[in-house]
Amino acid sequence: MRLTLSIMAATMLSSCATFGPRREPPVELSPLVIAHRGASGHRPEHTLAAYALAIDMGADYIEPDLVITRDSVLVARHENEIGGTTDVAMRYPARRTAKMIDGARIEGWFTEDFTLAELKTLRTKERIAPRSKAHDGEDQIPTFEEILDLVAQRSRAAGRRIGIYPETKHSSYFRALGRPLEEPLLAALARRGLTTKASPIFIQSFEVANLRALRERTGVRLVQLIGATGAPPDTALFSDVPRDVASMITPAGLAAIARYADAIGVEKSLVQPIAPDGTLGIPTSLVADAHRAGLKIHVWTLRSDPAFLPAAYFGDAGAEWRRFSALGVDGMFGDFPDVGMSVRAR
Repeated sequence: MRLTLSIMAATMLSSCATFGPRREPPVELSPLVIAHRGASGHRPEHTLAAYALAIDMGADYIEPDLVITRDSVLVARHENEIGGTTDVAMRYPARRTAKMIDGARIEGWFTEDFTLAELKTLRTKERIAPRSKAHDGEDQIPTFEEILDLVAQRSRAAGRRIGIYPETKHSSYFRALGRPLEEPLLAALARRGLTTKASPIFIQSFEVANLRALRERTGVRLVQLIGATGAPPDTALFSDVPRDVASMITPAGLAAIARYADAIGVEKSLVQPIAPDGTLGIPTSLVADAHRAGLKIHVWTLRSDPAFLPAAYFGDAGAEWRRFSALGVDGMFGDFPDVGMSVRAR
């Protein structure tokens, strides 16, 4: 498998000429307010309604996680398993199955087993238990093209740049199936002239090899995602991918990332540790280290729900946004972008 994927990655690189000079990014407000899966604290995640609400709230960027259908259409879902975010169990009970994805056995219903037409028969629902179910059943799964159209329309109507921050989910897994994410993603962006560092686009991934390959194919900004623990999902597939995330946030690891990415997107405890009792620990040097390496740093995920908000903020969700802003991060992913916009406005 490692050899096969390595050959495919090399082929993907050689099939396209190296991208031309990359224009400098525009001056943007800091920290960026990135609507995590849309305004997902208010509407079911990854729906046009959630994205539109986030735009209405003033978010700088909306974030669609991208997976793919059986007929190779990019759609927005947090995972390719959709049992928790749609009514697929009711509509297609016999399609339940099990798969090995990034080394883990997952049971459920998977986008790659459905055509777009079949997925469009489904309706979305709220995944996170403490949140309202009032909007369950109202929305379809959106395609990436529909999201791009929405952003273009809303940008014109609002007279401002609205950015898109897509994540490629399980890139190596989909490439091994013969349904790569990157080619249709780049094609969709190219059709709209979104090809340079000046474009309001960040492409993010937890994997490493696909970002390295993308660096040779596009000028848009790339973001290496880093979790609090573990390793990149493609560690087992490529010998030159870091063995663990701890090595990625050292000065040497950040310098290596800076050779192919423009920013890192990190789990927020890597910047501001939280003690077991919910109090704040001593901030790390990661913000300064990333900036010294020439990388922007964005943190995820800020959530206002009492179940997720650390006790140190005493129920004030805005306090968490203010804390990370004071620590110098360049952007924050939040389920409640209205809170982030309110804090930045003040």
